[in-house]
Amino acid sequence: MMQTRFYSLFSGFKKTVPELTIFHNPSSPPSNSALKLLQEAVSRPYPPTQPTRGPLHFDLEVVQGPPTQDQLRSILSYVAPGGRTAPGSVFLSAHPSAESEKPAEVEEIAPLATQNPNALKWPIVVDWAAGRASVGSVDGVKNMLEELRKVRDGEAPAPEEYKPKGWFS
Repeated sequence: MMQTRFYSLFSGFKKTVPELTIFHNPSSPPSNSALKLLQEAVSRPYPPTQPTRGPLHFDLEVVQGPPTQDQLRSILSYVAPGGRTAPGSVFLSAHPSAESEKPAEVEEIAPLATQNPNALKWPIVVDWAAGRASVGSVDGVKNMLEELRKVRDGEAPAPEEYKPKGWFS
């Protein structure tokens, strides 16, 4: 009885490993830079200027290709929580091949991204548990890694698992 009670008292202190996904386009130099940063952060001392520090601990999923429509919706809610930012301004690039079509809704962006990967801003990196994302910015990826470092080093509290607001919250 005592052992069960002890477990239940401390079961809320379980740590979860952050899950980061990079939606990667190998023909995009910023996407390649972000992928290299993420791979090095999880396999080498981080930050690299402090060789006595260990690597960051997170699961990295590499998806070669664009996010699905549902994933784009989730990412948009992380990047623009108020819902007042146009999806096109978040996800669409200024690449010349993307100029002909400028869809306004996520439902239109997902198929366009599948047909023309250059239409998207790359990389797209998501921390699903913390509800954070970076779209088209290597600096945004660096900021995400810095947040993970601060948590690891005790400079910031671990983020609570992201739970979107809705009917059941």
